[in-house]
Amino acid sequence: MLLANAEAWPGFDTTVDLLKGGEAGIPAMVAGIAKVEREARVRSVGYGGWPNMLGEMEFDAGVMDGTTRDVGAVGAVPATLPVSALAYEVMRHLPHVMLTGAGARRFATERGFAVDEVLHPDSKRVWWEKLEQQMTPQQRAAFPDIPLAPLSTAITDPERVRDTTVFLARDAGANLGAVTSTSGWAWKYPGRLGDSPIPGAGFYADSRFGAAACTHTGEMTMRCGTSRSIVLALRLGHSLEDAVKLAVEELAELKSGFLAGVVIHAMDAQGNHQVVNYRCDEEIRYWYWDERMDKAELRVAARINP
Repeated sequence: MLLANAEAWPGFDTTVDLLKGGEAGIPAMVAGIAKVEREARVRSVGYGGWPNMLGEMEFDAGVMDGTTRDVGAVGAVPATLPVSALAYEVMRHLPHVMLTGAGARRFATERGFAVDEVLHPDSKRVWWEKLEQQMTPQQRAAFPDIPLAPLSTAITDPERVRDTTVFLARDAGANLGAVTSTSGWAWKYPGRLGDSPIPGAGFYADSRFGAAACTHTGEMTMRCGTSRSIVLALRLGHSLEDAVKLAVEELAELKSGFLAGVVIHAMDAQGNHQVVNYRCDEEIRYWYWDERMDKAELRVAARINP
């Protein structure tokens, strides 16, 4: 079975075909999500995504094997596509769980990744237009050698781009896994990491119990350990519905900091799945496929309130 958010459309069928052919879950998902990362029409991930405050692309990604609970993650990676594949290389070839920034790019070179042009011309145009509107003439003249924090607070992601791409799968061997990728919060402060590369927050998988991944406001799911909370609740005997409800209740307890919408994607080891929309104004859709279906379906996530 395969579960992914709506932005997964460029690569969802690729992963389905690989799973049908008996491919293991993680490489099948990495192959599919790589197509999402290279698709310019997907405006929250990879080449089509948005730069940080300085106009630089910084990518985050994570992979987790639910059978071994091995994890690979990368954050704030420059000049690299597909970054989910780089996270997989971290899992396979290093004793570490996460690499960031220049170190992650160095490792990418060691593993044979090209230095990619990653800033889409339209993203560059919109980035500067939005930024320019917030700056004084003096700030524009001195940019980028100005304090960025006031601008980060003022702009606050005007495009509301928070739809990380997440894939959750169960392969033919009943192994569960998760893969995530994002360009992160548009106009973010340089070096910001969201939940996408953070195991337990943006993703978690344990083949014995279930898997979960989140999109949208990572600042909230990092504070609550949302994905791990769901899998832990499953381990403790809760149903999938109750596990997700518990995670949403924890999110609702937050009263300070940046608060917005969160989308939770989850599945259990018995083959049930649930996708819920907490506080997102827009309709949230997701892709679903399992071995009983002729083709994947685009479905609507349930709205949930604690």
